[in-house]
Amino acid sequence: MNLKSRLDFSLDVTVTEASDFIVVGSGIAGLYTALKAAEHGRVLLLTKEGLDTSATYYAQGGIAAALAEEDDPELHLEDTLAAGAGLCRREAVEILVREGPRRVRELLDMGVPFDRDAEGNLLLAREGAHRCRRILRAGGDATGKAIQTTLSCMVKRHPDIRCMERVFVADLLTSGDTCHGVLALQEGRETWLAFPGKATILATGGLGQVYAFTTNPAVATGDGVAMACRAGAEVADMEFVQFHPTALFHPRQPGFLISEAVRGEGGRLINHRGERFMPRYHPQAELAPRDIVSRAIFSEMRRHGTDCVYLDLTHLPGRFLKDRFPTIYATLAACGVDMAAEPVPVAPAAHYSMGGIKTNLHGETSIRGLYAVGEVACNGVHGANRLASNSLLDALVFGYRAAAAAAAYVQCHPGIPRELYRPGKLNPRARSEEPLEIEGTRRRLRELMQREAGVIRHREGLARAKKEIGQMLDNLSFPFRDRQSLELLNMLTVAHLILSAAEQRKESRGSHYRLD
Repeated sequence: MNLKSRLDFSLDVTVTEASDFIVVGSGIAGLYTALKAAEHGRVLLLTKEGLDTSATYYAQGGIAAALAEEDDPELHLEDTLAAGAGLCRREAVEILVREGPRRVRELLDMGVPFDRDAEGNLLLAREGAHRCRRILRAGGDATGKAIQTTLSCMVKRHPDIRCMERVFVADLLTSGDTCHGVLALQEGRETWLAFPGKATILATGGLGQVYAFTTNPAVATGDGVAMACRAGAEVADMEFVQFHPTALFHPRQPGFLISEAVRGEGGRLINHRGERFMPRYHPQAELAPRDIVSRAIFSEMRRHGTDCVYLDLTHLPGRFLKDRFPTIYATLAACGVDMAAEPVPVAPAAHYSMGGIKTNLHGETSIRGLYAVGEVACNGVHGANRLASNSLLDALVFGYRAAAAAAAYVQCHPGIPRELYRPGKLNPRARSEEPLEIEGTRRRLRELMQREAGVIRHREGLARAKKEIGQMLDNLSFPFRDRQSLELLNMLTVAHLILSAAEQRKESRGSHYRLD
């Protein structure tokens, strides 16, 4: 399988004006990092949908930080390390928990409307594997939307940030071991757009769409990891894909997230017989780390031959549920499910990638001038299994650091070689005579990954899936000049990386669990 660039450069290339910083992605990582970078120069922010289309927007639970009097960064450190199953990079976690409160206070200063009580004190929630209440929330269960809206408004108003929506970044522009910008397609245009930049920051989010059942939005197709891989950047920990234990199992809203905070407020998991089962699997029961809860649910489903289990909240007051979880309550009601009166059908769904583009503690990748932040990056902070509500904090803490490192790099940047933008510099690979149909191939890929690289894995299944996906990659035959074909290429690429890493790790660890 050849992972080098497969793009069709027969189209014309239009070279745009150079920027100091190019930020790709518009979730919390992209927006916040763009704001920080704009303190040092001109920023171009590119996003393949609208500015508010991201996983951040749909984040319900909140953002973790040791702000309570009874809490301490050391306790947050211990909880994070425990959830990470021995693979967290301790130095990264120390940075996360110590710098995190400062970054969260910055969000407060920016005007993010976190929930408060009548006296004005922040309301903190508890989630799985946290020993105390340390999760800030907004709008009950609409934290991501509140953060996204606040940061988007600031980015739009900033004089040194230019935003371009519906621009699909296809590949990195590199010379030797240095990145000099990105190549992209804009909706409605039939030419490649070359965006030169002194520093390029990838904040493209996750890869959940490679699975058939996922909480991720449609834009999460692994674009950043795939393009970085094609450019020769190191990737790490790709076998570790977290499955959120409680995604709604319903045909009207498949994969809709039922927040960890619901279990934090007393939700109980029961099987089809009405039996509560989590105490049999872990002392923390429903508040065990996500990988453990997901495997327990999978085990119950397999044991009883069912497609789901149930989240029971009927012992909690209906008014409390409606006020505490307004988004979840309304969504379930639209599906005909009354969470106060009947158990909610749930099943594990692909949710978060702990692996990604390998970075140091300043967001720097193995390619000069290329940085990665947020879910697309792998700095070791999450280990083999991310602690609930640490993802938004990770984006802030390491986005701040990446912006500072990129600013220092830009100050001594030697200039951008113009020869990079000549049309036809990269030639497309020879095409197979048997083209693959995009939608059918995408569906096969997602079903295959769900079956063979999901919550439970096995050597034979991993090998079988890797071989089949490798064949899909080798049989791609259409010109890569539109978003649909490029997304499929990216999805196949990251799926192959996940399977290769999962094959190589023989042990079970965190979110990677092998029966053999």
